[in-house]
Amino acid sequence: MEELEPLKDVRVSRNMSIEELVEAYNSIHGFMAGHLARAVEILKDMRKNADLRILTFTANIVATGIRGIITQLIESGFFNVVITTCGAIDHDLARAHGGRYLKGFFEANDAELYEKGFHRLGNVYIPLESYGPLIEKVVYRVLDEVTATKKRWGIRELLEEFGKRIKDQNSFLRAAAERRVPVYVPGYIDGAFGTALFTYSRTRGLEIDLFKDEQELADLVFRSKSLGALIVGGGISKHHAIWWAQFSEGLDYAVYITTAVEWDGSLSGAHPREAITWGKIKKRAQKVYLFADATLVLPIIAAAIL
Repeated sequence: MEELEPLKDVRVSRNMSIEELVEAYNSIHGFMAGHLARAVEILKDMRKNADLRILTFTANIVATGIRGIITQLIESGFFNVVITTCGAIDHDLARAHGGRYLKGFFEANDAELYEKGFHRLGNVYIPLESYGPLIEKVVYRVLDEVTATKKRWGIRELLEEFGKRIKDQNSFLRAAAERRVPVYVPGYIDGAFGTALFTYSRTRGLEIDLFKDEQELADLVFRSKSLGALIVGGGISKHHAIWWAQFSEGLDYAVYITTAVEWDGSLSGAHPREAITWGKIKKRAQKVYLFADATLVLPIIAAAIL
């Protein structure tokens, strides 16, 4: 066995730089501290060496202030492909068009919230009028504009049109449209955005070509020489990224951030080592599994890599 480096005790100060803080995590090492430091190291290497850099995330964190950090990561050019969920589109559109997302509590009386017209997402409250009805109104307005020129659209190109019309600087769809970063949503029907597309298609005319998105994503993967991904959370956005990576011999760089566990066999909790067996991550890839709440660790990671 190779000689192991001793861990170190650390001291902190209010004047520490973000680099000093990450180095402190590296010295602390146990238990997820070392994994956070390793995540920063891998992502920095990924930016230097990977030509296809994928960011995936789930909807829940877009309902929090982390939305601004996701937008910042896209604005910076760090990532050049986004794969996410329909719910993430819902939250981005709702918040970009005046939807109110409020600080609430986990220990809520949910029946009372329902009677008062609030949805609850963890400790975030969303007034009913700030979600479904607002999203439908926005989607219909934009679709009226874009379907005047053509009826058949891919989801990625539709989302680019939505992003072009957003003024909110914290919108990740706006940032993606400005940076020409494609946003892919394989489960686009699973939310208010997708439902609005469905009802619009039945009343005013709209055709969705989902295979157009898949062809674009396939072309990006097959053209790339080196692939990397920051995968925040699990579900379909995680799987779609690593699924396509297998057709290019797997990811060269992989950082997972999740609170899911692997003992139930779930994709969300599966570690990078399991993906090796599928060819979704290369055997010699730089990889780390950060078992942590993304709202706690993503600000530190983003500050370090930006």
